[in-house]
Amino acid sequence: MKVNFAAFEQANILVAGDVMLDRYWQGATSRISPEAPVPVVKVQAQDDRPGGAANVALNLVSLGANAGLAGIVGRDDNARLLDGRLEQLGVKTFFDRSDTQPTVTKVRVMSRNQQLIRLDFEEQLQAGQSFLDAFSAGLKETDLVILSDYAKGTLNQVQKMIQMARKAGKRVLIDPKGQDFSIYRQASVLTPNLSEFEAIVGECKDETELEQKGEQLRSELELEALLITRSEKGMTLIREGLAPLHLPTRAQEIYDVTGAGDTVIAVLGLALASGHDFPEAMMLANLAAGVVVAKPGTATVSLGEIYTALHSDTLQEYGVTEADRLAKLIRLAKNKGEKIVFTNGCFDLLHAGHVAYLEEARKLGNRLVVAVNSDESVSRLKGPSRPINTLERRMRVLAGLQSVDWVVPFTGDTPAEIIAQLVPNVLVKGGDYQVEAIAGAATVLAAGGEVKVLSFVDGVSTTAMVRSILDKS
Repeated sequence: MKVNFAAFEQANILVAGDVMLDRYWQGATSRISPEAPVPVVKVQAQDDRPGGAANVALNLVSLGANAGLAGIVGRDDNARLLDGRLEQLGVKTFFDRSDTQPTVTKVRVMSRNQQLIRLDFEEQLQAGQSFLDAFSAGLKETDLVILSDYAKGTLNQVQKMIQMARKAGKRVLIDPKGQDFSIYRQASVLTPNLSEFEAIVGECKDETELEQKGEQLRSELELEALLITRSEKGMTLIREGLAPLHLPTRAQEIYDVTGAGDTVIAVLGLALASGHDFPEAMMLANLAAGVVVAKPGTATVSLGEIYTALHSDTLQEYGVTEADRLAKLIRLAKNKGEKIVFTNGCFDLLHAGHVAYLEEARKLGNRLVVAVNSDESVSRLKGPSRPINTLERRMRVLAGLQSVDWVVPFTGDTPAEIIAQLVPNVLVKGGDYQVEAIAGAATVLAAGGEVKVLSFVDGVSTTAMVRSILDKS
């Protein structure tokens, strides 16, 4: 997948929602308090970080985007700390400053890389017209809107905000909270985690039920898409009229999930605003989440880290393989955003027509899979005198072509079964076929893929070659 990092710097995104200050007190613990059975922490360092919706904005600017931030803060020292930090990092603020409501602050006491306790300083926020005015001011300078709901009250008029953004022609992505998702109706995308999703639709016993309930919720809320983050099970993307898309987690080590949802929605929104489609944006968000959960506390991800993650597991395994192994390789390749092209045939005597056809097929994606009929299958299809070359020899020759990534055998007369197992993005067939008559086409199309028919090179065929050899003998 080619990521348009340059377009990230041109994107303007407005984040609105619950702004807070995340404060970390860190120190050593060596004894238990004589006053109560609790550890005594000698605080040696304090780290203040913008949190909540502010952390979404920080993720955006760390990736080169232009970010605005609308929220409610108090007129207090913590708000001044936030102002200074956000200004330093290049976030433009559209704050409603309250004389009566304090800045939401969370204090985490840490020792030996463990969180011992969290102290919350907050009151339920009440967003009025002054906040809507601040949000409206930010809308004038943005390409896309992200609403970050931590259930603190800033988004108590979220439906009005959605309609304001839609009227302005802006896509709206929401990280939701609470027991009532109907308030988010007509947003573009919701990004609940699995527990938040199941709190609304009920427990999902398997992926089939999750997909069904996800589509029902997407339809009821009139969403463009629903992205469910599923912790160690990765992510699931649900869109109208397309098969659900599942991505496995990219996290190698989970240190702290604090703020991971902020990173997911920030990267998803930035990728969409930069011209990437939903599967590509989902893949980048998944990569970023895998990076950020390996960091302690509220954290962001950089362009360099995404680039490294994107290229860190470049697939080096090519050539002849079995279907089960190939299915795993294809999942890895898709997780990187690569497009898988599939074709099949007997390829008994490889000739110039085959080579030209395979080169054209390879241009349709990033990886080309060639499935080859078994010897028994070729005999059933072509007659008892065929194949001329054994399956092993035919596959080895194909694997030597620069255009071919993987070669896999199949035993049936059609590749329908192996296509159902591999589910490529593009199915290619050579000749004069109607798409609906091509084996495996229904599987690929149902998964949101494409089916292409390519022409063979005129005057070149295995049968003609065999006849020519016999005539000359």
